[in-house]
Amino acid sequence: MTLERKHTNQRMSQIVIHGDTVYLAGQVAQDAAGEPSGAQMKNILERIDGFLGEAGSDKSKILSVTIWLADMRDFDAINEVWDAWVAPGNQPARACVEAKLAFTKFTVEVGVIAAR
Repeated sequence: MTLERKHTNQRMSQIVIHGDTVYLAGQVAQDAAGEPSGAQMKNILERIDGFLGEAGSDKSKILSVTIWLADMRDFDAINEVWDAWVAPGNQPARACVEAKLAFTKFTVEVGVIAAR
């Protein structure tokens, strides 16, 4: 099987494609750092759309999502954005947990595995 890496630096790749499976690194709100969690989630989902498109996939082909929240009190705010974005009839398996994130300016991180 083929293995392709995109947007790679010395530490990681933002996209890894193995055969017909697309793995995205955990995405944070690079363009909305420090904003409320709903705004961060919106920015993250825009980034995910872009990376999936670059990999030849889209949100209707997402298999699994992991969401890390710095504070579970933001659960409703991120779900409001998620529910408006997720492809109807194509909801992926999903987990959402509270975790201390690497940088306090980010309140949400999202990891994705998708089919191509």
